Amino acid sequence: MKELLCINAIVCLLSLSACNEFLDKKQDIKMVVPLTIDDATHLLNDYGTMNMGYPIWGELGIDDYYVTKEVWESGMEDYRNAYIWADKPYIDVAQWQRPYKAVYYANQTIDILSKVDPQQDRTNFNRNLGMAHFFRAFAFQVLTEVHCLAYQPNTASADMGIPLRLSPGVDDKSTRATLQQTYDQILKDLKKAVQYLPMVESVRGRPSKAAAYGGLARAYLNMGDFNNAYQYADSCLQLRPELMDYNTLKATDESPIKQFNIEVLVPISSVSTGLMSGMNAIIAPELYNSYAPDDLRKGIFFKPNPNIVGTYLFKGGYNENSFELFMGITTSEIYLVKAETACRIGKISEALSAINTLRKSRWSKDVLYPAINENDPERLLKTVLEERRKELVFRGRRWSDLKRLNLDNRFKKTSSRQLGTEQYDLPAGDLRYAFRLSETLVKVGGIPQNIR
Repeated sequence: MKELLCINAIVCLLSLSACNEFLDKKQDIKMVVPLTIDDATHLLNDYGTMNMGYPIWGELGIDDYYVTKEVWESGMEDYRNAYIWADKPYIDVAQWQRPYKAVYYANQTIDILSKVDPQQDRTNFNRNLGMAHFFRAFAFQVLTEVHCLAYQPNTASADMGIPLRLSPGVDDKSTRATLQQTYDQILKDLKKAVQYLPMVESVRGRPSKAAAYGGLARAYLNMGDFNNAYQYADSCLQLRPELMDYNTLKATDESPIKQFNIEVLVPISSVSTGLMSGMNAIIAPELYNSYAPDDLRKGIFFKPNPNIVGTYLFKGGYNENSFELFMGITTSEIYLVKAETACRIGKISEALSAINTLRKSRWSKDVLYPAINENDPERLLKTVLEERRKELVFRGRRWSDLKRLNLDNRFKKTSSRQLGTEQYDLPAGDLRYAFRLSETLVKVGGIPQNIR
């Protein structure tokens, strides 16, 4: 019976039966023929599909938090296994389905726009085409960060990537591209997005050109291409340099950071966090204690845990709730990309400018801001990476950061979990950093499982 339910789930995935009203007008999805630029706009305006429901596999295993054994035992089996990096079969297919539904909508849009006269409405034609390429790249990158090994130029042409669905045909067979092909497609899509997206986007939820530059900076950082990551981070911040002044936020608020704030380049959120929710996830003491007393993030991000004295919970999400992770792109993240990559390529003054610009916006105005003045590249890089961890708490970046930094002997780390008397470890470079695919996909969809 359980296997039958799994098969039914994958059939639903492949047929995309959960489409919105626009696609539900006819029972057979292959009979629906959207034809116009307005049809493309309707597809991409589905916020629930394009901006929500992205996977948190991987992030469940980060070192920024822990849960009690009682909380862990109350979680769903897949979530429990992800928390301790258990190399067991996973059943949940939704965290694969949701981003590929966004990919399907993007592919539908690109297909529509290939058949219409762009001069009918050049502004919306360009915006929709740019959005479609952006969201396809974003979905591919999130899935790659979860299910693939860290990018290494010497092995990427052999390592497994993800299926690259580039057309709306639901009957096309899915095969896994190489990791190199996957990143090539992500970069290609984001560069198309840069070409077509507007400089300014007034509609919340839609990306602008700056968001595409930010996506490129993120992708190149994951690839270890620090020169390109620096250039695209700089291009992003030339268009959108805004940061919140944390002095204007109220640390006593339950959710001090508002959704759609000035730092958000594109708002994207995860599926339900489960074990990582604001009620369950206890912040790692080493992280909490790393904030200086006058660093306002300490009071804005965290609150005392009413159940365990001396521990803290997270409340500083950019979604303005405690049951989803913010996974979108923000200017604060891009300042950190610029600072790290500038440091790595020898642009020390630019690195200092970027990190101090961000950090000063987080510091209490009641004291003189203690600027970072470190000129030694090694020590400065260490400081920037520490700031990256402190800034991007529960923002969907830690898992990919651990994965890429484990390639560098200076920053390798073994992560550990303690549940009662049992300890679980995840060594640097472990194959489990490429999270297992759902067994449903492997058995029914014929997609190769990650190597163990």
